[in-house]
Order: sequence, then structure tokens, then C-alpha cells
Amino acid sequence: MNIIITGASSGIGAELAKRYKKQGHTLFLIARRVEKLKGDYNFECDVSDFNKLRNIIKDIISNHQIDIVIANAGISYPHSTEFMKFEDFKNTIDINFISIHALLENIVPQMKQNKKGKIVLISSLAGFVASPTSLAYSASKRAINSYAEALRNQLDSYNIKVINIQPGFIESEMTAKNRFKMPFFMSLEDGVDKIEKAIAKNKKEYAFPFIFANAVKFLSILPNNIKDFVLKTWISNKN
Repeated sequence: MNIIITGASSGIGAELAKRYKKQGHTLFLIARRVEKLKGDYNFECDVSDFNKLRNIIKDIISNHQIDIVIANAGISYPHSTEFMKFEDFKNTIDINFISIHALLENIVPQMKQNKKGKIVLISSLAGFVASPTSLAYSASKRAINSYAEALRNQLDSYNIKVINIQPGFIESEMTAKNRFKMPFFMSLEDGVDKIEKAIAKNKKEYAFPFIFANAVKFLSILPNNIKDFVLKTWISNKN
């Protein structure tokens, strides 16, 4: 299969790439740190450079039929109760969310024509309950959840699977910056084991780890005054 992965220089993206490469698939990898990419075709690109990203995809699909695209690129600024600078907020939303549509703009028509394909979006449990210390990150992941739901139903009649992965805390460069105890923290290998299986099984949504995911989902449906109390308590303990 031909597989595109963004954010493939480290963490989840790099681990997925390593596994798919071992299985014999053809990999088109995109990241800022191109020297760390080990695909069949490697592209240097900050996904917030939308025009460059769109042109890379046009070049790829002009010669290849894409079977799976994994929108994995993402960033997070250090947790803080301070109001974010506009530039940092915009950068987070551009990379984590808007880049997805730039990535898919030319892939989706090809998949629709072929009447097959998989689109994998890497969201987060942060999309269910928005932490006040990660304003932009939480907002971007909640946006992905809505986008995935709409896209899944838009493309269903074309036999295109849209898979929304919603992990908790997984070992990565991003989580290494956190200075608080992360509940149900997973190793990179364990986390990607679950993601790889969810992709293979065409899970529409896959939130994990199970206990943490269900606790977060339950919190998300509680009345706001209770939810706010829990969040404030958690933030107080975290600090």
C-alpha cells in the first residue's frame, strides 16, 4: 500500500512509519526534520506552510494512488494558565487542525474516484474536556473530532474510511515537556500497538486507554459546574 504520514520524524508518526516500512508498504513521509525520515519518499515541510504542503501532495498523487493518509503532525506549547499570544495560538491551530484540510484537499478526490482509502486523524482525549492550561491544543483537538465526524459521513458512500484516533498521554517529545504526573501514561510502543490495530480494524473512533478515556467522556457530559470544579481541582493539584 501507499501510505502518507505527516509528523513522521518522531513519536507516533515515526513509530507507525517504522512498522509500515517493515511490512513492505511504500511510505511518503512529511516533516520539518527531513533528516530523521526513513521512508521511500521523504519531504521537508512545516505543515503550516499550506501551499508547500498542497504542492507536495499534488506531486505525490500525480504518480501514485494513495491507500492510507495519516494526519499526525501536531504541536503543543507548555501548559500554562496565562493567556496565549496570538502567534502561538494561530500556530497551534494551523498545524494541528487547518493543515489537515490542506493535506486532504487533493487526496480525497483521488480516493473518491477510486472508491477506497483510509483517512486517519490523530486527535486526543483533550478534545473531550478542554484543559484551561492547554487552550489552543484542546480547541484544535475538539475541532478535529467535529471534522472527523462530518468527513466520515460525507465520504461513507465512497467506501472511504475516516478513523479518528483519540489517545491519552503517550511517550513522545511532546509529553516529555510536561512537568506534571500524566495519568495512565503509555509507552510509545504500547500506544502505537493500539493505534495500528484501530487503523487495521477501521475503527470510526478510538479513544484510549479504556479507563482514562471513559472517565474523560463521563466528565464531558457532567453539568458545567461539576466539570469546572473537577478541572480547577486538577489544575490546582498539577501546580
